Amino acid sequence: MNFDNKIILVTGGGGVGIGNGIAKVLSNSGATVILNDISDELATKGAESLPNAVPYGADLRDKKQVDQMFEHIINEYGRIDGLVNNAGVGNSTPAHKTEEEKFDFLYSLDVKSVWYLSKLFAQHHIEKGTSGNIVNVSSVNASATLDGFGLYASAKSAVEGLTRGMSVELGKHNIRVNAIAPGYVHSDQGLDLIATWAPDANEWVRQHVDDYQVLNFQILPEDCGNVVAFLLSELSRSVTGQVIFTDNGLIRLLYSRDYVNMEKIIRS
Repeated sequence: MNFDNKIILVTGGGGVGIGNGIAKVLSNSGATVILNDISDELATKGAESLPNAVPYGADLRDKKQVDQMFEHIINEYGRIDGLVNNAGVGNSTPAHKTEEEKFDFLYSLDVKSVWYLSKLFAQHHIEKGTSGNIVNVSSVNASATLDGFGLYASAKSAVEGLTRGMSVELGKHNIRVNAIAPGYVHSDQGLDLIATWAPDANEWVRQHVDDYQVLNFQILPEDCGNVVAFLLSELSRSVTGQVIFTDNGLIRLLYSRDYVNMEKIIRS
């Protein structure tokens, strides 16, 4: 996949997780990646190791900052060919125990920013009469979740609904909208999150990979980046309104391998 001369905005790419993996694949494929994070410092840190990344700090909950970011990119490059809505936050507090302030924070970033960025991107292409691609980052939690993740699951469900709905609305303008739904993607960031509920994060990951995934290896941020790159490329020109699971088959297992041990069943 060749993204030479393509300008692609990736949000939430300043860390070492999925966003940075996406930015890395696109940058290494020739794209000029506008790498966004909440601050210039984080964005710059994420862009340092990438060959074609330009950092831009903006809080996506702030409409004014988002408007300024879009205006800057258009003035600097004349266009934005692709948008990857990756920025988001998690929530491991049960819905009935979550304070309204925390709810508003979650939805303003995980849902509202996706809508607003997509709106600006769509208007940009409709006005110019050009084609474009949007890829949203959802989660397996939109399809099957765990205790304490009800609000996060609902936010990612909204992202998938927005993906389907906007694909229908924007198809007439030759703008495609798709999403990926990652499972556990290995990173230091992920381990820190796991440590909030598991006494041994590394052991949790080992059991997850061995017992709960169809493919028994760790998913890396770049694995998600490869699928996003496909969805942004002309190789997927007939694909829109789709959610592709990048979860190593996590949601396809009815029971864990440890719970249903076929060797034990065969021997008995």
